[in-house]
Amino acid sequence: MSELSEDTFRVTLLGTGAPPPSLERFGPSTLVQVGREKFIFDAGRGAMQRLHQLGIPFSEITGFFLTHHHSDHVVGFPDLWLTGWIGRPWGKRSAPLPVWGPAGTREMMEHLPKAFHVDIRVRSKSYPPDGLALLAQDISEGSVLDKNGITISAFEVDHGGEDLPAFGYRIDYRGRAAVLSGDTTFNENLIEHARGADLLVHEVTAVAGSAAENPEQLKRISSNHTTPQQAGEIFARVEPKLAVYNHLLLFGSATAKDLIAPTRQKYAGPLVVGEDLLGIEIGDGVQAKAFGTSD
Repeated sequence: MSELSEDTFRVTLLGTGAPPPSLERFGPSTLVQVGREKFIFDAGRGAMQRLHQLGIPFSEITGFFLTHHHSDHVVGFPDLWLTGWIGRPWGKRSAPLPVWGPAGTREMMEHLPKAFHVDIRVRSKSYPPDGLALLAQDISEGSVLDKNGITISAFEVDHGGEDLPAFGYRIDYRGRAAVLSGDTTFNENLIEHARGADLLVHEVTAVAGSAAENPEQLKRISSNHTTPQQAGEIFARVEPKLAVYNHLLLFGSATAKDLIAPTRQKYAGPLVVGEDLLGIEIGDGVQAKAFGTSD
């Protein structure tokens, strides 16, 4: 990876999958490099492996944000936290890690050291104790970080039938903005907070084949997630310079290719179906590049 400059605004999809295990799509996780800071939003399975592929030590991460507490968004966090503390193959993290998230985040971070207390007891003899510390905050809607010209704001989204708080995030820097939806069904509050954003990264679900004939399943899915038709309306109203699908939750015979046509019913603008390690540069324009492609 190149050195970050003050003008950097880069979003990388570390993982674009959903709960079912996949070697092509790891669990939901997004890296945002803005100015000279590096933030991670969610940490599904494989987040550390994807970060390693990018050549970025977790010891360099400025802070960590949770959209909500479903397991597929957090199971990779202990790996990032503890491996970043140990530091192999790169330098050890020597400073506490700030963590922001919905109600229950502070409690979760207080319990993690208890769950790994044997490992911590042994390794504490060799590694810096400050690098193990987690500075957790439970957040509400509004600005949660304002630092070096970077503003990160949380906004409530609707994870439908699930009884848990869930947030999306907006990152503003030097007149540019990226919005991450988190898990949500169609949501007016998201549309309001995404207006004027250069990039909108949004979750999506699709059902095809025999699964589409199950009304109970369809009702449950649509009450928790956003269909391509609904996302098309969201994109059309927000009008981002680029819309990107993330957290692909596909049922039955549905594939990523099946997302495009229904989205186009209401949205004709720039659209990319995200893949793991897709990098998105936000400058005068917004450009998405698959991992490993040249400039």
